Amino acid sequence: MKKKFNRFLTIILVLVVIGLLTLAGFWIYDKFQETTVTSDTEEAVDNFLDLVGAAESDMIADEVQTDEPTTSDDSGTTNGNTKQNKKSTSKGKSRYSKKNYSSTPMYKGFPMVGTIYIPRTKIKYPILAEVTKKSIEKSVAIFYSAGLNEPGNTIIMGHNYRNRLFFSKNKNIQLGDKIYITDLDGVTLEYTVYDKYETGEEDSSYLTLDTGGNIEVTLATCTDYDTSRRLIIQARVE
Repeated sequence: MKKKFNRFLTIILVLVVIGLLTLAGFWIYDKFQETTVTSDTEEAVDNFLDLVGAAESDMIADEVQTDEPTTSDDSGTTNGNTKQNKKSTSKGKSRYSKKNYSSTPMYKGFPMVGTIYIPRTKIKYPILAEVTKKSIEKSVAIFYSAGLNEPGNTIIMGHNYRNRLFFSKNKNIQLGDKIYITDLDGVTLEYTVYDKYETGEEDSSYLTLDTGGNIEVTLATCTDYDTSRRLIIQARVE
């Protein structure tokens, strides 16, 4: 009986050790992937800014004040002091609107049409030209747009890997937060978040949003707890 009990304890111990080693392996892989992807994407963003003649300072890197949370009224407008550093929208016709990628930079084999920087979540990523199964494994990408930083609604999709990559931290974004997008013409615009909500995958209202001529961006990703649910962040140039 004692031998059987000792054998049972040995088996349990071996299983526990295997489980711990497996968890450690996943953690190490996750950290390695995060470090590698972050290094690659930040280098691509810096190269893009150099190429299009945009200054790094255009992507304003002010620290987010988390000790004074923003509030909103029922209309969705944000109350509180927010720094306004919007660049002029006056520019020539966007090359992206023509879908002419022959002169655009590439990232991991995909045309790169802009960059996105969100101070709240501290992400800085290339914006790839089109959403495909492969492209959104590399970065965030455009699902629909009349032209980046142009009147209308640009929809940018990214994976939620429930870690620190891509749009995994979008749940931390608050009303009034800023999003900075630089396009192929080297223009950086400041967008202010005015709405945040969850919806089902069958809801397409955010895809057909009428902006009334405003320049807007919609960030879409899955929720943490249900891949059939969508977390939607909407922001506009004020």
